[in-house]
Amino acid sequence: MAEAIALALGLVARGDADLFEIVLLSLRVSLTATAVACVLGLTLGAFLAVARFPGRGAALVALNALMGLPPVVVGLLVYLHLSRSGPLGFLGLLYTPTAMIVAQTVLITPIVAALSRQVIEDLHREYADQFRSLGLTRWQSMGALLWDGRFSLLTVAMAGFGRAVAEVGAVMIVGGNIDHLTRVMTTAIALETSKGDLPLALALGLVLMVIALGVNAGVQALRLPGERVAHA
Repeated sequence: MAEAIALALGLVARGDADLFEIVLLSLRVSLTATAVACVLGLTLGAFLAVARFPGRGAALVALNALMGLPPVVVGLLVYLHLSRSGPLGFLGLLYTPTAMIVAQTVLITPIVAALSRQVIEDLHREYADQFRSLGLTRWQSMGALLWDGRFSLLTVAMAGFGRAVAEVGAVMIVGGNIDHLTRVMTTAIALETSKGDLPLALALGLVLMVIALGVNAGVQALRLPGERVAHA
């Protein structure tokens, strides 16, 4: 075990090409999926927080249920749509990074939407009377609430990114874990562990933990000063 850890640290220290190729692809896929999910999820969350319509309660129940979507089910559904016999098969996206981005986006959009809905709904209760007195439309209210809650919503985005970068099942199904093409940190860890190549698996695990800690630290560094300024 100690020898494997030492070899893993050596891979990281000397900048192993295969290791960092996998890391960079993981970041590209997960950051892109998080950005798309935030555009979709924050908009949906803000709408559900502000709007009142028949069936809203059922929509909230469905959204909360979708937060627990099994990753392998998401991967299977995306696979069925992108396979040659599927409705989007003509795009030729299966076993590409784009397919992995689609799967991660489907997986984390409900998480972003549900968490942001709660944040924005709390703010809406506080500002609803002011918005009515100013005559703001629903979309103007949504924009104002998203801006006012931007620092809290950073945590929502971080939660989405954390879920995306740690995903294994869905990206394995739609990406195929192809070397130098669709192999990301989590799928590589699973593969290398099964092969007995513990140094590379441990090195990837260390990098994954550093990324998670770095994202958390970065969000806190942005959030705390911003909140102090906003409430000054």
